[in-house]
Amino acid sequence: MRKFNIRKVLDGLTAVSSAASASSAAQQQQAGNRETEIQETLQSEHFQLCKTVRHGFPYQPSALAFDPVQKILAIGTQTGALRLFGRPGVECYCQHDSGAAVIQLQFLINEGALVSALADDTLHLWNLRQKRPAILHSLKFNRERITFCHLPFQSKWLYVGTERGNIHIVNVESFTLSGYVIMWNKAIELSSKSHPGPIVHISDNPMDEGKLLIGFESGTVVLWDLKSKKADYRYTHDEAIHSVAWHHEGKQFICSHSDGTLTIWNVRSPTKPFQTITPHGKQLKDGKKPEPCKPILKVEYKTTRAGEPFIILSGGLSYDTVGRRPCLTVMHGKSTAVLEMDYSIVDFLTLCETPYPNDFQEPYAVVVLLEKDLVLIDLAQNGYPIFENPYPLTIHESPVTCCEYFADCPVDLIPALYSVGARQKRQGYSKKEWPISGGNWGLITQSYPEIIITGHADGSIKFWDASAITLQVLYKLKTAKVFEKSRNKDDRPNTDIVDEDPYAIQIISWCPESRMLCIAGVSAHVIIYRFSKQEVMTEIIPMLEVRLLYEINDMESPDGEQVPPLPTPGTGSNPQSIVPQSHPSTSSSSSDGLRDNVPCLKVKNSPLKQSPGYQIELVIQLVWVSGEPPQQITSLAVNSAYGLVVFGNCNGIAMVDYLQKTVLLNLGTIELYGSNDPYRREPRSPRKSRQPSGGLCDINEGTTVPEDRCKSPTSDVKDNSFSRSRSSSVTSIDKESREAISALHFCETFTRKNDTSPSPCLWVGTTLGTVLVIVLNLPPGGEQRLLQPVIVSPSGTILRLKGAILRMAFLDTTGSLVPPAHEPWREHNVPEDKDEKDKSKKRRPVSVSPSSSQEISENQYAVICSEKQAKVISLPSQNCIYKQNITETSFVLRGDIVSLSNSICLACFCANGHIMTFSLPSLRPLLDVYYLPLTNMRIARTFCFTNNGQALYLVSPTEIQRLTYSQETCENLQEMLGELFTPVETPEAPNRGFFKGLFGGGAQSLDREELFGESAAGKASRSLAQHIPGPGGIEGVKGAASGVVGELARARLALDERGQKLGELEEKTAAMLYSADSFSKHAHEMMLKYKDKKWYQF
Repeated sequence: MRKFNIRKVLDGLTAVSSAASASSAAQQQQAGNRETEIQETLQSEHFQLCKTVRHGFPYQPSALAFDPVQKILAIGTQTGALRLFGRPGVECYCQHDSGAAVIQLQFLINEGALVSALADDTLHLWNLRQKRPAILHSLKFNRERITFCHLPFQSKWLYVGTERGNIHIVNVESFTLSGYVIMWNKAIELSSKSHPGPIVHISDNPMDEGKLLIGFESGTVVLWDLKSKKADYRYTHDEAIHSVAWHHEGKQFICSHSDGTLTIWNVRSPTKPFQTITPHGKQLKDGKKPEPCKPILKVEYKTTRAGEPFIILSGGLSYDTVGRRPCLTVMHGKSTAVLEMDYSIVDFLTLCETPYPNDFQEPYAVVVLLEKDLVLIDLAQNGYPIFENPYPLTIHESPVTCCEYFADCPVDLIPALYSVGARQKRQGYSKKEWPISGGNWGLITQSYPEIIITGHADGSIKFWDASAITLQVLYKLKTAKVFEKSRNKDDRPNTDIVDEDPYAIQIISWCPESRMLCIAGVSAHVIIYRFSKQEVMTEIIPMLEVRLLYEINDMESPDGEQVPPLPTPGTGSNPQSIVPQSHPSTSSSSSDGLRDNVPCLKVKNSPLKQSPGYQIELVIQLVWVSGEPPQQITSLAVNSAYGLVVFGNCNGIAMVDYLQKTVLLNLGTIELYGSNDPYRREPRSPRKSRQPSGGLCDINEGTTVPEDRCKSPTSDVKDNSFSRSRSSSVTSIDKESREAISALHFCETFTRKNDTSPSPCLWVGTTLGTVLVIVLNLPPGGEQRLLQPVIVSPSGTILRLKGAILRMAFLDTTGSLVPPAHEPWREHNVPEDKDEKDKSKKRRPVSVSPSSSQEISENQYAVICSEKQAKVISLPSQNCIYKQNITETSFVLRGDIVSLSNSICLACFCANGHIMTFSLPSLRPLLDVYYLPLTNMRIARTFCFTNNGQALYLVSPTEIQRLTYSQETCENLQEMLGELFTPVETPEAPNRGFFKGLFGGGAQSLDREELFGESAAGKASRSLAQHIPGPGGIEGVKGAASGVVGELARARLALDERGQKLGELEEKTAAMLYSADSFSKHAHEMMLKYKDKKWYQF
């Protein structure tokens, strides 16, 4: 784990700097201010940044290994990552610093260690006996490229095959090379004129460790006698070899070839294969060879006591099976099962009951590592069913387009979501327990519920239980099922504004207390959901269509009507720009033939069965206006206490009463200002030029994305590089950089300077740094709420910041957060009895704000965070009392007001890679750490902070990285992490039997030390490979140093480091002595060589 040295900021200095930045604002305030009385408890020592856990499927996997005794699975990736899996809930992520691809992994079985071979020709020994595995040794090959490694069970000598066809031997204890080398030209026939190719396989005969089977790519296989240092047998075949596997008795082996054949060889008959099989070849009638098939990339040969052996292979399909999915073939006796996979196979392993290669293997499962999935097949059950995967590896089932993180949720939420999600589980899985069951869980020191919500490209939403650094899917909601699906591309409606993924989720707004959920999709649609435990049949899906224009006040709209102005509170009118419709609109073009008044998607007009869980309350769609498509939604907010949802884009803002199913507000951004507009705007007609449709960034990395399809909601990015500066002093606005709505916040606060009491309102933030306030006049609760209209009116309040507004929140006089009002959740589909009805009439919206019990005259504080700065504004006076310029050269991507250690702070993630936190309300800098540079839009779209010092982002298209900025969590992390290694007895070796022992028929052992040790084999050439000591030994203690025994561990760490330095000194002295010794030896040899020569003979 990499811990960051935090540049801690001296509170005294920051107080001076923040006082200086706030001085101009403070002068405007009256004497005797009460703001200064707020006691702030958060200090810089409460903050520390570190990665906690990584969830999801390893991105771009490349290697697989399994420890059959510890029951731990390891997966390596093309980016040098290492993921280790034990029992469900025990997971670990490590990273090779070089970032080179992992080509092979080998466990030291039941030793708590793992060897990784990388594409940069390095070998690494990982220590798995500590909670955060670390590298103990590395070996860098300088002259040869590593192609294959083999470590026999209970051996300390690792065979390393190279591209040149040679085999080197590494002592895994000291990670040094033996002087014993098997050269390719000694291994093959002396008469052979060509190079046999790279080594593709090495294994020892299961019954005789002194015989090594070496497979060369060209098709040659050699059985090498390690003691006599010569080849016993050579087996040649015309086709290239991909893999080799032994029968456990050591008398036969099987090879897989590039023409889709398998050849079985008897060890003592090298002239021709005992049998040739083409598993997927069509047998021709006249006895000719079957047609060639695709290469068989891997084969495994596993025996059982009771029946026929298993031959398991990947690849080998015939060439005429075009479009067929990748397959794993299981041949058992006379039956052949072809198991289709969803993605291409990277590697597979057969899990067996014994770790001993010379015993009946008794295979019980196959682990198949696919490009984007991990599948376990049960070999013991008929039909080979798969095991239900307990790991959270389906994050990327459809590409993630957005996510939100909620820590400290109501305690009844996770059980409620789990109960509705349990009904969605698939059937037909294996009945057995998940076989990867190693390791132990860590201690649970966090007791609060955490939920992650992910939105996906196919319109699905997943709720995950993320409590105590684990992850488990709870419930999946498919938002696309409300729309008519086009059966093929030609059938698609011509109103689509995106080329693909028309249902992709862009924004999620969720109220955990009331369980109201609202989503905005890429096709300019908004759907509001209620949570219910009852199944309902919806006859007609409630639907509204909204016509949102971007127009300058002095222009007429295309149909000649002026857009209705905001009503004043006295009018009592219910302004709507269109008639709400509960069925899809049919008017598809205006009088001049342009598309008009049509939404992008078509809502189903047939009855819809809604399962328990989230059920549709209302669908809202923006429509085409005179040939111009609706613009994507850039901000969204829902409030259960008010029964309102509001959303905005670069054209304007719309507010909908979802209880009455009516549009309350529909205004262009400019009209929000009224006569107070500070900008000079160029009039433009909506039909002058069509706005390019904006989609979501392609989730697949390495693809180039057209600029128009990759707009962040608050940016006018041209090059997708995030390196431009923003200016808020825009004087002219064209269609590319219209003022969009970037933040929305419902609250109960002071709307005007002379207000004496707080009232419900909506705060609106725009991309030009303006904050506007809209007053909400709500009718009484109960039946009146459904009969009387909600009246909205402008307050005239306008506040200004630099950069687009990102987040708003409100504090009371004690500095506590004032959460938006909310309704407590209740079951909506069960008729209420009379008492409940009376209660609901009297029910007031819940606001757990301490301010509700305070005097009317007391203040509130608005906290506003933009891309460039943060301000704290006193209400109702609207004086800016604190200001902090967060960044000058970059801009904030995500800002959240979060609670930590019974206090609150502002947490920001900047495009330049910095994570910062600020105290509230004084905006003192508490943390500023360079964490990671913004390398792509995925990080910008998914990064989010939540309460209790938690944060996350999508680190790759398939993985979520969680991190903490809390010192307390960092200290407890070591205890919370699971342990991979647990002490387990190694199974007993198979019994040789009386007769085998008597006549020598059993397994032959070999004293490898005698053969490969320095005394027998000498030292290897120093230039061949370079030994690099790893940080692993010290790292384990460093991890333990942050726990209960911190002080003791630190003392031990100091001693160990001292010991390590002394050890290094000793090593250096030994190296110097050795070089001096070798120098004197060479000098002596030179002297002997030239002793009797005359000067002219030199």
